[in-house]
Amino acid sequence: MSGSLWPKPPGEGDTLPAIPRPRREEVPKAPEPPDTEKAPETGKAPGTGKAPDAPPAPAPLDALAERLDGFVAAAVHPDEVAALLESDGMTDDHIRLTYGRADSFALAEDLYARVERRHPAPAPPPAGPWHGGLANCLLRGLVFALPGLAYVLAAPLLAGEQGRFGLPGGTVPLLAGAVTGWVWNQALSHRAYTWLGLGDRPAAARALLTGAPPGALAGTGVALAVAAPGEAPAAVFAAGQSLYLAAATALLVLGRERALLGALVPLAGAVPAFRWDLPDPLRIGLLLASLTATAVLAARVLRPGLRRTAAGRGGPPRTASLPYGLFGLGSGLLVLHAGTGTTPVSGAGAVVALTLSMGPAEWLLHRFRDGALARLRTLTTAREFRRAATGTLVLCLGGYLAVLTALLLAVTQVWPGAPRPTPPDLLALLLVGTALWLGLLLQAFGAVLGAATVCLLAAVALPAAGPAATGGAAAVLAVLTCVLLVRPTAHRV
Repeated sequence: MSGSLWPKPPGEGDTLPAIPRPRREEVPKAPEPPDTEKAPETGKAPGTGKAPDAPPAPAPLDALAERLDGFVAAAVHPDEVAALLESDGMTDDHIRLTYGRADSFALAEDLYARVERRHPAPAPPPAGPWHGGLANCLLRGLVFALPGLAYVLAAPLLAGEQGRFGLPGGTVPLLAGAVTGWVWNQALSHRAYTWLGLGDRPAAARALLTGAPPGALAGTGVALAVAAPGEAPAAVFAAGQSLYLAAATALLVLGRERALLGALVPLAGAVPAFRWDLPDPLRIGLLLASLTATAVLAARVLRPGLRRTAAGRGGPPRTASLPYGLFGLGSGLLVLHAGTGTTPVSGAGAVVALTLSMGPAEWLLHRFRDGALARLRTLTTAREFRRAATGTLVLCLGGYLAVLTALLLAVTQVWPGAPRPTPPDLLALLLVGTALWLGLLLQAFGAVLGAATVCLLAAVALPAAGPAATGGAAAVLAVLTCVLLVRPTAHRV
């Protein structure tokens, strides 16, 4: 979630109006005596031998006022008109000879008095990249959560011997591959978004084309390295998971959420699997159909990156994307810990609620930034802005936590046989959600290193400290947010 603000290219009306120059008057020649013997010329009044009277030419001052009408009408003081006259090189001598005024200030006052004031209403500010639509953000949240149905389809295929660390069999390679993909693709997304912010879409496609395959190989290699005997099916599934994460990253960064949603349609076959046992070939076919569709769509979208001109010049340093990868690692670990509730079902419901909430979370981030920019245009003191920004921050965070709670309750309602979440589970989920949303907000403003550090420390301390770790992380991130983002300078672009 990033964006860039760029100055609007100059359009019509940005240049100063041209000031007319009177033509040099020639000395009139002496009239020739009429020749009565010549035939009358065309265009003369019949019977008189004289040309018809032409409309009188406007006086130089009237012509100048007519030409500068738009500029003078919008001026708030005659000195603005005088500055225009002087910028065009109009000297006092020229003004006295041509317009009969003493200097540019006298001429400006005369023009200002002749032209009626017409101040056009200011155009509304254009919608920036932080003015995001709710429907698009909800769509992104949906495509974040739908891949979870793949685990429902693959669960019987991955069942095996007892796993390690008290987890079901095959869980360790799956988690290792997923975390590796989150870290790599978060950093890759930042680099591609930076190219998009520079206005170079082919270079962004090139970055994704060169970075996505190594990310898929890295996730696959890590999953194979940590797989124990008997966890080969889980390692194969982790390889497909890594390929999906790489392809989905390319589609999401380049704004192809609807195409990705279409590729995930085969996973809807997991819905009957909640109640009935599906044949293994059908499960495998649905998984391969969705994975193949996602990979093919990503390959089509990344074709512009194959051009020679897509390499880009002077791009962002690769080290600038490292903090974003670390934030992906910290936030991913927090989400995984949220899945370890008092019961397996409540833990899975927390993960589903968190992934579904990422769409509303993104929209509320946009609302905060857009509201802060609006306050900059209307408030006049830093104290008023701090108060307004703090109120907006509290409303957006409270709205996100309310959405997260509603999603958790809705998931437990539709999940077959799911118990209601206990108060400790709900509190733990809200603390994780607070830390994630504030971390995403700091990341959107470029303060990603602090957010990544806090989330990583909380993830490391969470197994021993429990909710106290996420509560401390939420408190620290709240302080950082209030210190950094309630200042007007943080929002100026």
